[in-house]
Amino acid sequence: MDSIARPRRNPLSLWWRGTVVASVDHAAVIDKVRGEAAWNGRYVFMVLMSAGIAVLGLLLSSPAVVIGAMLISPLMGPIIGLGFGLATFDGDEIRRSGVALALGTVIAVLFTALLVLVSPLQNVTSEIAARTRPNLFDLLVALFSALAGAYAMIRGREGTVVGVAIATALMPPLAVVGFGLATWNGTVFGGALLLFLTNLITIALSAAVIARLYGFGSSLSPKQTLLQTVLVIAALVAFAIPLGLALRQIAWEATASRQARDVITSQFEGGVRLSQLELDYAQQPLRVSATVLTRQLRPDAGRAAGATLERLFGREVEVALEQVRVGTGAQAEAAQVAAAQNARVAAAAGEAAIRAAEQLALVAGVPSDAVLLDRDARRAVVTAAPLPGAGIGVYRALEARGAASAPDWSIALTPPAAPLPDIALRDGKPDPDALAIAIWGAQRLNLPIGVSGPGAATVAEALTAAGVRASVVAGSGSGGAARLRWLAPAVE
Repeated sequence: MDSIARPRRNPLSLWWRGTVVASVDHAAVIDKVRGEAAWNGRYVFMVLMSAGIAVLGLLLSSPAVVIGAMLISPLMGPIIGLGFGLATFDGDEIRRSGVALALGTVIAVLFTALLVLVSPLQNVTSEIAARTRPNLFDLLVALFSALAGAYAMIRGREGTVVGVAIATALMPPLAVVGFGLATWNGTVFGGALLLFLTNLITIALSAAVIARLYGFGSSLSPKQTLLQTVLVIAALVAFAIPLGLALRQIAWEATASRQARDVITSQFEGGVRLSQLELDYAQQPLRVSATVLTRQLRPDAGRAAGATLERLFGREVEVALEQVRVGTGAQAEAAQVAAAQNARVAAAAGEAAIRAAEQLALVAGVPSDAVLLDRDARRAVVTAAPLPGAGIGVYRALEARGAASAPDWSIALTPPAAPLPDIALRDGKPDPDALAIAIWGAQRLNLPIGVSGPGAATVAEALTAAGVRASVVAGSGSGGAARLRWLAPAVE
């Protein structure tokens, strides 16, 4: 009787199961995963601290501070627990990890929203804007985070590196969700929430795949009922639907970016290079901007590229091209490097302008959009809000404070026509501090000053010498000092 033929197993599979999978202490790993996914006081405290640091780093547009939040984020535990629960079909672990993750998410969002509400800085910084639209690179960050986290948990290396890997993809966008909630910015809120959910689902499913690869299956979980199995499968499907939709959008954007690059370069002949290509998908119409390094300029290239892209995308497209004429390949490379350097300088200047506007608006008591910025001249101008009982010297001090916060900028604060200081004579000369305040106010308001009382002629002469329109008027001084007041401008 012929023996029954048995299927031959792949040698690589046999090696993996016999060497790699067999070296894993599955029971110890499961216990460790359950301990890390627990809901307790330490978990809540670390969520609050990491969320607080993250939102402050985002408001300050400081990557270093955001990295600090990544270092202490505790979200790794519940996410890895969720992935292992899906891998082992353990309904209890899925429920325990899901509850911890959901409550931690809600606490982080509410806490960051509260911090934003009490913060004087509520502008959308570059760090915030960068986390309002998921793209292919964000998805790859989430994928690599899951691979690193699951591997480290299985191999017993779940230290700081894992916290950094997981938090890179989760805590910053979660803080941006809180920012959007506090400022009622639907675009920021929705975009950051989509990024958070996309990364969360990617991490959970990737961790489940790694767990299965290392031999974690239903045999390691408690006895499952049919209902529990159905619920786990339903959870997997529910996770896959939004991830699939996000992947579809990400794939379309990646294709659109490639098509835009091809269409723009096709408008030029030979040796053309593209630098700083950007697509603003949220803009209506869709805006495509790029710097083109070419040997021959084409004024109509933007219009022609826009018409072609409109046919490809099925929506209105606006193309803005900056054409830089270059000669040899070496010149083109040098021009491309210069363009990148100029872009970095411009970005840094933009960040400095935002910070200068925020600080000047804060000291002037006005919204940030009330500050006028000249980025080329690095000059900021604002009209201060009236402060009850404040003299003109208070506004001069506020301008000095704003200038100190933005040392590379020229700051000009225009005050209201607040009361001028009295000026006493010392050794026959006007008090220099009070005189400087009066001169500053007259220069900012471009108004003439009337001087009365003791030493009026001397004070008026000193003001005139400083370029201020001043004249002696009728009236008495105060305490032996000359009294100053604003005069109506002369009608020419």
